[in-house]
Amino acid sequence: MSSFHFFLLLPIAALAQPEAFEVGPSGKDQLPRGKEADGIVGDFILRNDKIEALISGDLPLRRANMSTFYGADGITPGCLYDLALRGVANDQLTVFCPAGQQGAVSWVRVTQSGGEEAIVETVATAPNHAGLSRRHEYRLRDGWQGVLITTHLRNESKTPMKVATLDKWTNFKRTGTSLGIVWADAIDPADKCGYAYGFTEGEPGPSVDLAPGAEVKFSRILAVGTSSLDAAGLVAAQRGATGRVAGIVRDSQGAPVTTAQLAIRPTAGQARALGIGYTDGAGHFSVALPPGDYEIAFDDIGRETVTRKISVQSGQTAAVDTAMSQPATVEFDIRDEAGRSIPCKAQFNMTGGGERIDLGPENRAHGCADQWFSERGKFRVQLPPGSYRIVVTHGIEYSHLSREVTIAAGATFGFGGTLKRLVDTTGWVSADYHNHSTPSGDNTCGTDDRVISLAAEHVEFAPTTEHNRLYDWRPHIARLGLSEYVQTVPGMELTGSGAHLNAFPFKPEPGAQDAGAPVWNKDPRISAITLRDWQGAEPDRWVQINHPDMVEDFIDRDGDGRADGGFHGLATLIDGIETQNGHGTELLAGRPFKVTKDTLGKESVSTIREFIWLQMLNRGHRYAAMAVCDAHSVWGNGVGGWRMYMPSASDEPARIDWREQSRHAKAGHSILTTGPFLSVSTDSGAGPGDSVRASGGVKLRVKVQCTDWLDIDRVQVLVNGRQRPELNFTRQAQPEMFGAGVVKFERTLDVPLSEDAHLIVVAVGEKSDLSIGYGSSGQAKMRPFAYNNPIFVDVDGGGFLPNGDTLGWPLPVKKISVEEAKRMSAK
Repeated sequence: MSSFHFFLLLPIAALAQPEAFEVGPSGKDQLPRGKEADGIVGDFILRNDKIEALISGDLPLRRANMSTFYGADGITPGCLYDLALRGVANDQLTVFCPAGQQGAVSWVRVTQSGGEEAIVETVATAPNHAGLSRRHEYRLRDGWQGVLITTHLRNESKTPMKVATLDKWTNFKRTGTSLGIVWADAIDPADKCGYAYGFTEGEPGPSVDLAPGAEVKFSRILAVGTSSLDAAGLVAAQRGATGRVAGIVRDSQGAPVTTAQLAIRPTAGQARALGIGYTDGAGHFSVALPPGDYEIAFDDIGRETVTRKISVQSGQTAAVDTAMSQPATVEFDIRDEAGRSIPCKAQFNMTGGGERIDLGPENRAHGCADQWFSERGKFRVQLPPGSYRIVVTHGIEYSHLSREVTIAAGATFGFGGTLKRLVDTTGWVSADYHNHSTPSGDNTCGTDDRVISLAAEHVEFAPTTEHNRLYDWRPHIARLGLSEYVQTVPGMELTGSGAHLNAFPFKPEPGAQDAGAPVWNKDPRISAITLRDWQGAEPDRWVQINHPDMVEDFIDRDGDGRADGGFHGLATLIDGIETQNGHGTELLAGRPFKVTKDTLGKESVSTIREFIWLQMLNRGHRYAAMAVCDAHSVWGNGVGGWRMYMPSASDEPARIDWREQSRHAKAGHSILTTGPFLSVSTDSGAGPGDSVRASGGVKLRVKVQCTDWLDIDRVQVLVNGRQRPELNFTRQAQPEMFGAGVVKFERTLDVPLSEDAHLIVVAVGEKSDLSIGYGSSGQAKMRPFAYNNPIFVDVDGGGFLPNGDTLGWPLPVKKISVEEAKRMSAK
């Protein structure tokens, strides 16, 4: 279909005029809003009476949310960043790159505004782009619920070229193609938003061959709707004749079903569904479809699926009113001992051999896989009828509730109870210094969902650490009513294809690229120095290295297999390193590497970060160890596995002082844990991170507490990183030393010393895991594991001196082969 005919199909408002304009410093309030909205000063807005779109300006380092694209072509000026219905503030699009447009452009400008249409043009001229001229026009008229994007490609070189023409868009999980229309649905169905695009002129295929002087032109419409099905229907209406399907969905008692999903599939051939549709707040739906026969499936968790067959005729509306059954529902009322409704997590584990249920995408709080995270204790969950073991938790200090229940079709089950605080952590708060939500760009976890998950898992202090973006979670915390449960401080993660660093505090600058964040440097020393002084020097600023490459950073910088000291001086520029990031519990591995197999059986060698940290301690490194989740989703790679405990003047999260927390973290006054709460001090009162003078040895007071779904069976003291056999205590060998209640271990241990030593106490449940608290999520297979940052003991009074012991293994260098690793392990 020609673009001329395309225009004739679209209604044009008689009086209103579309507009296009550049956003200036005083126009930041005009920028689109939504979960993925990413406009800044210097971008261009294109809007009409229906929608608003944002085209990224030709600005330095202009890029969408970090991690959308990597490398030199990661910048994307002149692309469509935001697209939403007017007044809805519901942008879900990270970036749409027409014909794969990435890299520098020659200009972005408004070529028309007002009158019949508004146009923003992006041009990459041939002399500056290897002889290929690219021009994209973003065009809008009133009445359109989509942007017409026309691409012109011209080979101005003297040689033939093959040019990729595939459009790119991110970040979506649920996508599809049907009847020539590409669609994508919002990550969270509750957001009720979707996109679709289809070609209206000159569909090019994956690539085109252009002879010298040849050019090609093609157009597509990118539409936004209340669902991907709605958007796909809008595109279909511009590509040809359509009719409509409309109706209302009610339950058996006549109440509207507001959470129903619709899948419409052509009955002829093998065509896929045209997207996912939703009922609105009154149970209504209305979508456009090409003429033909279809089957509609109405789904809502906990209700029986209803299917209907319909025939759609051009220009007519097929009415489809539908009745669905009453849902199977669990009504929760979870409180603490003071009677307050409390944030919590519920697991729904199918019993009797049933398959795991799916309540929604893994990166949202309200229904992720078979779990539900709630910001309050009163909430309602619809479930498929069946038998379940429901488990409710609020982190690792509180008791849990577990019940076997059977939920009948159409029935409501009441689940109430009290979560008791069992573990005494007075004077300490739990913290996680590394987590993400969708502003980071490499994940689609909503920021509210991240905050809810932190509160539900009882993480009390969590600095804001989005990739390459200054951000602040405090408005989200306040809006959710979670200020008494979670505290944050605005910060960032500075990220690139090498060392990543977290730092806080910073002040986000709305309207600036990356909200005013600095640019990453391959040399982590430069990045660390930059962060130290960014927005002015701050004496309490915290800087840490994330998931460090211990070999490159501190041993073998160039990877040539010879120890060169890594990035000299780096250890003096950072405050901490993540010894624990993710799901590992390998401090007691006893070696610096391991051989693993992938799903195809291929073997590879990876280093063990925790062991190399022990080697580095013996060589005089004194940065603190950090335990984080680095969560990018809610279920799976979520929060609540590794965390830290640090002293705090207040046990109330709302009164946590980030400066105090930073100072304790820098000093190593912290415990790292997957669950057990470990207390360690000398008889003189020195604790983690402290230095103490003690001739001949020390007495260590060790206490380990666990909530009712955790246990430990071993306590091991590490002396200068070595596992002394006489300081290894197990439930099997010394059952009298271990308890069965909350207090699992409480003893004063004699630690004789003949030289200066750093002391680490490890508490581990070698015969248990975290499955009760995490169910089907990835943390479930981890062991209960806790250890302290070292206590440094000066034996001779000359000040603490590291002994240089590499613990029986040479410092690892890159790269060690599988064969060499096996040969070394056999010695």
